[in-house]
Amino acid sequence: MLQGLRTVVYPVGNITKAKLWYSEALHQEPYFDEPFYVGFNVGGYELGLVPDAPVAGQCGPITYWGVPDAHAAYTHLLALGAAAHEAIYDVGGGVLLGSVQDPFGNLLGVIENPHFRLPAE
Repeated sequence: MLQGLRTVVYPVGNITKAKLWYSEALHQEPYFDEPFYVGFNVGGYELGLVPDAPVAGQCGPITYWGVPDAHAAYTHLLALGAAAHEAIYDVGGGVLLGSVQDPFGNLLGVIENPHFRLPAE
């Protein structure tokens, strides 16, 4: 069911400063730039920035696994004993994501992104 890693999202607090810093660090401008989310395509994978403070119990990024059906994957993980963290929602453009806390305390995200493509070699 999992197709592979797609996106790592960093909570950055100040998204404007973080966008500038990562633009310089990556030598590129973001492909998606909104006040609620900034996305960079890094070798066909996504680095996302959100203007949020870290979630309680979380001091790092959430990794999102690509799935063909976000709702089905989320339901499947809950059925296996994961706890709901963030219900599936549409972030725009038909991109659906959500996250669960696995039985070991890790946050695990799923993302259904119809726009995601690996770069041509």
